[in-house]
Amino acid sequence: MQVTYWAEHAWLETNVEPGVALEVADGRITVVRKGAEAPPPGAVVLRGLTIPGLANAHSHAFHRALRGTVQVGAGTFWTWREVMYQVASRLTPETYFSLARAVYAEMALAGITAVGEFHYLHHAPGGAAYRDPNAMGEALIAAAADAGIRITLLDTAYLSSAIRNKHSGEAPTKLQLRFSDGTAEAWAERASALKGGDHALIGAAIHSVRAVPAGQLSTVARWAQERRAPLHVHLSEQTAENEACLAAHGCTPTRLLADHGVLGPRTTGIHNTHLTNEDIALLGGTTTGTCMCPTTERDLADGIGPAAALQGAGSPLSLGSDSHAVIDLLEEARAMELNERLRTRTRGHWTAAALLRAATEDGHAALGWHEAGRLEPGMLADFTTVALDSVRTAGPVQRLAVETAIFAATAADVRHTVVAGRQVVRDGSHVLVPDVPAALASSIAALRG
Repeated sequence: MQVTYWAEHAWLETNVEPGVALEVADGRITVVRKGAEAPPPGAVVLRGLTIPGLANAHSHAFHRALRGTVQVGAGTFWTWREVMYQVASRLTPETYFSLARAVYAEMALAGITAVGEFHYLHHAPGGAAYRDPNAMGEALIAAAADAGIRITLLDTAYLSSAIRNKHSGEAPTKLQLRFSDGTAEAWAERASALKGGDHALIGAAIHSVRAVPAGQLSTVARWAQERRAPLHVHLSEQTAENEACLAAHGCTPTRLLADHGVLGPRTTGIHNTHLTNEDIALLGGTTTGTCMCPTTERDLADGIGPAAALQGAGSPLSLGSDSHAVIDLLEEARAMELNERLRTRTRGHWTAAALLRAATEDGHAALGWHEAGRLEPGMLADFTTVALDSVRTAGPVQRLAVETAIFAATAADVRHTVVAGRQVVRDGSHVLVPDVPAALASSIAALRG
């Protein structure tokens, strides 16, 4: 399929250009032509600011069913987790497909063209394997295809409920049994049967040092290394995790991961919130990435991670919506800067362009989509257009369009989303899932206890 898109304004990595024609063939950008003052004949017109597609580097699709419910009353991460487990216990491959399809469609409406799904809901309640041991993961891959976005399925090793001692972990609880394969070797055997595709990559994840005993960390790391696949890990999200690791191993979770070969340029730590200076140096020195999820971190009262210090040490930054308190990568980007302002009481830690790069190119790299995230010939034709005439964005001159998009626009301002050269969202409506709110409402209602 060959098509020409005409962007009223386009962000070309270093600056915003007016009148840019993007020629697309076979799912890739073939020509980027600046100075096209009017749309070429037959071109699809994109009014607003066109940017590379947004990459949501950390998602738990089923958490979307918690929105609103977990905002009632008080509590902590640990009380929130109990509610989450109850929702997880009700999912089947069929209901997970329906929910994830709607959630991924919501992401497309928000300008997201690729998602990293941190997937640990593997088995039936009680831990029995489905006839197809990867039925749940395959439901997610199919859901992303139906919603029109790319997915990196980060199949997650989750083997224990807590650290018991230096050598082993506590057995999974009843509700956690469906997460566990028993051993890292069994996890690797099951994960090896997963198949990717044009829209899907297969990666790996270590849920946390709580959930994978130290002696089995290297098995997961080696599996990812042999396949040159992305490897993600929840890291120091909670101080209790650090305390348990120190008590059992005499070191921080970051040091434990380093000692077992987990860190490196294809690895991304999720949250990286409660770190020592040595931890920051280890992550930066190994070019291990950091995925910040500010809307979830504030929703769960997790704390503010040292994002600026991590990036300064050499850790690339990406962004995720995690528990989907909201699905809005523009909000995640500005929240990272605004959190740092609150913490330091100074402004301007990142430029708007740097924040946008974290939400696009660096997010795609964290997910293994190295040919996405820039509007250049040869790159995947994945891009999104943000309106510059809404009540939030009206008024800026062209040179401030990126600042307006990052610091004022919301997901509601996304007008078009293109994936592999195909329009998935047109004029604010999803082309493949006509009524996304209804799809969300019905799929979540099916999970109510």
